[in-house]
Amino acid sequence: MEENILKQGKISKLFIKFSVPAIIAMVIAGMQTVIDGLFLGNLIGPNAMASVSLGSPYIQFIIGFSMLISVGSLSFMGRSLGEGNEKLTQDIFKTSLILLSICAILFSIIGVLFSKNIGFTLGANDILIDNVSKYIRVISICILPMCLAFLIGFADRLVEKPDLYFKGMIVSLLVNIILNYILIKELKFGITGAGLATGLSYSSVFIVVVSPMLKKENFINFFVGKFNKDTIIPVVYNGSSEAMSALATVVSAYLFNNAFIKIAGESGIAAFTSVNYISQFGMLTVFGIADGITSIISYNYGAKEFDRVKAIVKLSLIISFVVCISTFITLFFFSDSLINLFVGSDKFVLDLAKNGAKIYAFAFIFSGFSIIYSSYFTAIGYAKESIIIALSRGLIFIVIGIIILPKLLGISGIWLTIPFAEVITCIISFYLMYKYKLPSTPKNIQVLEYASTK
Repeated sequence: MEENILKQGKISKLFIKFSVPAIIAMVIAGMQTVIDGLFLGNLIGPNAMASVSLGSPYIQFIIGFSMLISVGSLSFMGRSLGEGNEKLTQDIFKTSLILLSICAILFSIIGVLFSKNIGFTLGANDILIDNVSKYIRVISICILPMCLAFLIGFADRLVEKPDLYFKGMIVSLLVNIILNYILIKELKFGITGAGLATGLSYSSVFIVVVSPMLKKENFINFFVGKFNKDTIIPVVYNGSSEAMSALATVVSAYLFNNAFIKIAGESGIAAFTSVNYISQFGMLTVFGIADGITSIISYNYGAKEFDRVKAIVKLSLIISFVVCISTFITLFFFSDSLINLFVGSDKFVLDLAKNGAKIYAFAFIFSGFSIIYSSYFTAIGYAKESIIIALSRGLIFIVIGIIILPKLLGISGIWLTIPFAEVITCIISFYLMYKYKLPSTPKNIQVLEYASTK
């Protein structure tokens, strides 16, 4: 049974089994828009890449909402299993499945019917709005399978199939590359082709991960459990930091896009997008680590194996720090040739991006700690602390920085906003971890109680 592995397996082996597939899956997921950018930036131009950047926050918001339900349910299910409550685990999954499906259909309708309104809201100007609208509208058609792929892929980990989500993401990467080549290069579909390639590639994940949920012998599947309204609040509470992160991503993307477009026009957005694409590999690796350890932490926390929780957190911090330092070195010293992949021969965009990358790079010295700690608090059910970290690094200090720093330093101040937010959030994260330090024995810890478990 999976619970024996989670409770008794060697921590380093569990990390490899759960986090390595999650890391690869997370990086591949983030590469979907990067691939769009590569094709559009080289075959159509910087404005096309800027249009994808402007339209992406809506898709990121949808993915963030999916993660709210998916991560929230995984954390709740993991602790329920650790406590030996299999029936509650089944109800959590069924309720999350129904709730996410209804919301996904609603978001899909909104995206199709109001894509132009969304584009203007996200900061598109008259030059870019048509392409932004097309990108949002096309991807919105695929929102339902995209959302369910996350929930089901995460649930597969609890039925001893942690590799399926990873395999699904590999399939999606291949689908995206092939469709981008066919639709953009060969058929000249432009932004429409990019949106269709990304939407279908995410949807292909659903096809790969769905099989365990069709098997009645698995203790969680489509055919067991019932809709239990009492589980909704705990699921949303557990995953609320993911929702806040999604909201912060949308707002910060809007702020950055508007700040750059005011100072450097469409070229400013293209420069920021190219640097963001490069940095995503390091950032998504750390998010993958955080994602992979969630079920290990939640199960052992539910079983009151606090020393094992400490061990997996410590290992994750060490590995994430190595990843972040490597990303810092790449951005600071070697970003020039990588930026060329996206902006081609546009010297103005290239110079903006090269200068910005060296400032942006410093964010990675601090970001790993905050991401791991936020995931840790989500896994143990301390959503308030996770939200504080997520909002600090993704919204509050981004807003403060982007209001103040550009006035003092011009365009360099925009680039400096993210390192500024990461430094302050890192300090807050260390304080929260010290405040809620786990004991070596369960007698002094107050475990959160949920109405649905009483």
